Amino acid sequence: MNLRILRRLPPLLMPLLACLVQPAYAQLAGPGLDSQQCQLLKQHVLQPGAPVDCTQLQVVRFAYFDFDKVRHDDGEIMVMAAVAPQVKAVFDELLKRGFPLAQARLMEHYQGNDDASMADNNTSAFNDRPITGGKAISLHAYGLAIDINPLQNPYVRRDAQGRQIFSPPAGQGFGQRVASRAGSSEQVVELFAQHGFLIWGGDWKKPIDYQHFQVSRSMAERLAKLPLPQARQLFESSVVAYRACRSGHGNKPGDRKTCAAAAG
Repeated sequence: MNLRILRRLPPLLMPLLACLVQPAYAQLAGPGLDSQQCQLLKQHVLQPGAPVDCTQLQVVRFAYFDFDKVRHDDGEIMVMAAVAPQVKAVFDELLKRGFPLAQARLMEHYQGNDDASMADNNTSAFNDRPITGGKAISLHAYGLAIDINPLQNPYVRRDAQGRQIFSPPAGQGFGQRVASRAGSSEQVVELFAQHGFLIWGGDWKKPIDYQHFQVSRSMAERLAKLPLPQARQLFESSVVAYRACRSGHGNKPGDRKTCAAAAG
């Protein structure tokens, strides 16, 4: 990871910045899944040879508002435990902003079927699977990618004839992007980046994945190999580096990408 920006910070500033990325810890249960959760996950979602195991995962629970402005207290998302405090902070902020989510259920409710989850407009994270349309392991298989409101933020690819194909299919109605539309991912790109999810699929050229936020693959591979305390420390250092870079470069999208590349 490139932490040149972080290393340039005055030593006295580091404790202050570090404390800014800590507040969600106290709101979380311990990391790792219990035996019942692990067994359920292994039935459909967690396959042999996955890049992480049950001890490295954590369920983050949160409240959210739906598109009718009704509050729900049953939101759940499974992520790598190393990033759980930052994920908790993201969803707490979404609640505070009134940013709507259709629902948020764990992938075992869909037996690991990504198409079924998207069709249900489900916000989700961990799912041990390859990337859509490819063979490489997805960042979802690390618990380090989050998809929000797939209907409002569809995955878009082109077929051999150049026609746009939307996943879920009903997402075609949201292919023309309107950033101010309720639930649109454009509204929260910087929020996710401020909490370590530096890559947004809406920035991609082919395919485009508006629902998708993730860390870099190199970061995922490093986090998966570390014990939890060291993994959290590494992830938090990336968050501090990104925030420090952004504070010095303003809020232009190009600067966001520059800071994300430097921090992650």
